[in-house]
Amino acid sequence: MQKMPGTEGNRDVSAQQTIHVAGEWLSAASGATREIIDPADAKPFAIIAEGGTEDADAAIAAARKAFDEGPWPSTPVAERAALLRKVADLLVRDREEIGLLESRDAGKTLEEGRVDVDCVADAFRYFADLVIGEGAGRVVDAGSDDIHSVVVHEPIGVCSMITPWNYPLLQASWKIAPALAAGNTFVIKPSEITPLTTVALIELLVEAGLPAGVANIVTGPGHTVGARLADHPDVDLVSFTGGLVSGTKVAQAAAVGVKKVALELGGKNPNVVFADACATDEGFDTAVDQALNAAFIHSGQVCSAGGRLIIEESVRERFVAELARRAEKIKLGRGTEDGVECGPLVSQQQREKTEMYVASALEEGAVLRCGGKRPEPSDVRPATGYFYEPTVLDQCHRGMKVVREEVFGPVLSVETFRTEDEAVALANDTEYGLAGAVWTTDSGRARRMARRMRHGTIWINDFHPYLPQAEWGGFGKSGVGRELGPAGLAEYREAKHVYENLAPRPVRWFAG
Repeated sequence: MQKMPGTEGNRDVSAQQTIHVAGEWLSAASGATREIIDPADAKPFAIIAEGGTEDADAAIAAARKAFDEGPWPSTPVAERAALLRKVADLLVRDREEIGLLESRDAGKTLEEGRVDVDCVADAFRYFADLVIGEGAGRVVDAGSDDIHSVVVHEPIGVCSMITPWNYPLLQASWKIAPALAAGNTFVIKPSEITPLTTVALIELLVEAGLPAGVANIVTGPGHTVGARLADHPDVDLVSFTGGLVSGTKVAQAAAVGVKKVALELGGKNPNVVFADACATDEGFDTAVDQALNAAFIHSGQVCSAGGRLIIEESVRERFVAELARRAEKIKLGRGTEDGVECGPLVSQQQREKTEMYVASALEEGAVLRCGGKRPEPSDVRPATGYFYEPTVLDQCHRGMKVVREEVFGPVLSVETFRTEDEAVALANDTEYGLAGAVWTTDSGRARRMARRMRHGTIWINDFHPYLPQAEWGGFGKSGVGRELGPAGLAEYREAKHVYENLAPRPVRWFAG
């Protein structure tokens, strides 16, 4: 097994001790293990502990004890913020190692892995700054000098975190950083497909000095570990990022105990391009380039991927022809190889799912402009890897499965519109509402579109950037709650109203 960052002198990785409970690295109680597969060649390159319900129970008990009896919830805010900043510094120190691990684990390019590490460090610094900049509470005017009334915020308690396979390190940080800033303890279950960088992050938390029991991780499958994290009575909050079906099950399990729930369930995101955005050669080039980025970064395995190109009819043919021409030139291969622009899909199952969506689209009348098949092997693209060509499907419509459902693969569907109202209707014609973009040189139109589009993030003349200072989440079936920004911290807190009467006296409501 490849040695993971931060393990030197800490534990024997070859023993598959990837479960961390109450400050100790452990194997699974059952002794079970799982091979981690490199999606570029379908070969195992690591072995982890395959935890189960018993391991989840032990981790939750440790987190419960650390919250109820440990020092972290009452640790001064300045000290909590200092620890978060130290973690950010450690991430910078280990950027190359962790970026490489993310690349091999998830199949993305090495540069994407490095950028992810940078973004995670930014998130830890942001929440450190946010929590340290807060006052002692919000004073409420009770209308009398004899009353002191204030609303304070306290940690919610034990948090269960369940994260997806596409951005394992980033999604873990969006939960861990605010949870720790607020003073909570937690148990995290990364995807069993891509758990390695989350394990590495827990190691950095330990190195930074986080007290035992505050951060716990159980590597294992969703149907056992994930289910237990959702329904355990000692858990106060469940934060889940993943698919709609699994998220619905998590919400149902958490509802029995009336737990607080945060869900980020993906999207079917429109990229709306008006003709005026393509009126100049520079504008046209930029819009096409960004449409490629929107759809094909990380092989489309992005919850906010712009997989629906909605383009004004008058420029459709020119735009789609150039888009397909450039998509055919995207260099596929192992993410660690120089010059590779796009890696494999994460698993054979994900590639087969992508193939199913393309086949259904063609059966329903879509026109294949490029891609639609597995590429030929090459020196950077092993025959056994889970590669699939970037695919552009023209002449699509709302009735198609590929337009309605989240593909999570390198597939772009093309729809057209003639009027602004039609563009809005198409952009909002989805059960999801995570993100969307509009391309236009008309600032008035841009603001109207941003106001009318029912999605949690709207980009104008851009696609994909996010800021840790700005909330992330969606409308409709894209989820419940928000990550990042002040609202992302609020998810991990309870508001408490403290009302103090400075001059108590009898009320005399009752005559006796």
